[in-house]
Amino acid sequence: MSTQSDPPSNVPLAALWMIGAVVAFSSMAVAGRELSTALSTFELMTYRSAIGMVLVVAVGAAAGTLGQISTTRLRGHTLRNVFHFIGQNLWFLAVGLIPLAQLFALEFTSPLWVMALAALFLGERLTPVKIGAGVMGFVGVLIVVQPGSVPFSIGMGAALLAAVCFAITAIFTKRLTRDQSITCILFWLTLIQLILGLVFCLYDGHMALPSATTLPWIIVIGIAGLLAHFCLTSAFAHAPASVVMPIDFARLPLIAVVGMIFYAEPLQWGVLIGAILIFGANYMNILAEHRRSRSPAMPMDV
Repeated sequence: MSTQSDPPSNVPLAALWMIGAVVAFSSMAVAGRELSTALSTFELMTYRSAIGMVLVVAVGAAAGTLGQISTTRLRGHTLRNVFHFIGQNLWFLAVGLIPLAQLFALEFTSPLWVMALAALFLGERLTPVKIGAGVMGFVGVLIVVQPGSVPFSIGMGAALLAAVCFAITAIFTKRLTRDQSITCILFWLTLIQLILGLVFCLYDGHMALPSATTLPWIIVIGIAGLLAHFCLTSAFAHAPASVVMPIDFARLPLIAVVGMIFYAEPLQWGVLIGAILIFGANYMNILAEHRRSRSPAMPMDV
């Protein structure tokens, strides 16, 4: 009897990549907070995309992968990046309006939205575990947002809508990765969002230029934005999602501490408890999918 085994995991290396992702995501949030009063979200996205474009072209040229860029799936790339552009602008808007820990907690709902959208648009079956995970995650959101006890703010709404947009982006990415290289995806990501950013920045004929104060934070956002996703992708390549996901959750306590130290944001236990429920819902779904993928279909004798 023969069985096909998964490639061996390298958990220590995956953990190192995830530490890089956690630091990069947190750095981008802090930089976004520092720039929230100086630049509009469209200006932030424009400068981030410009830096990203330079990095993608430079790294692609050094690696010899620029030839992988094609226009065969341009419609899919455009739709993906329109939703990512909307989501990232909403995320930067929320950065300046709500506590960082609350933002990250609501951002963690994105995999739950992916689960629901995959059932609608990719035909994936909603199992009892997935339904239970969705209910558990929804309860976690209610605890984070605390409707009735505190007013529902624009920042909360922006964070939740950003999570939905990121989920739609993930659905398109899943389709694109079937026949598109990482270099091709990142190239169209930066180019399309650079064009969108310039259009929305220049519609009134005015665009704030970087200053000596804002330029370092702009560079942090540009580098951290690409680095975070590269580290996350690399971590998933070296270990299963069931191993990587708990490390990614370290973003929340880290950013909560950063918010307390640098921005005097109070530690809200409701946010942490709700985030634990949201994380638990995601992790429950990941473990169920992991068990399903490893269960043998039919033994075959050879």
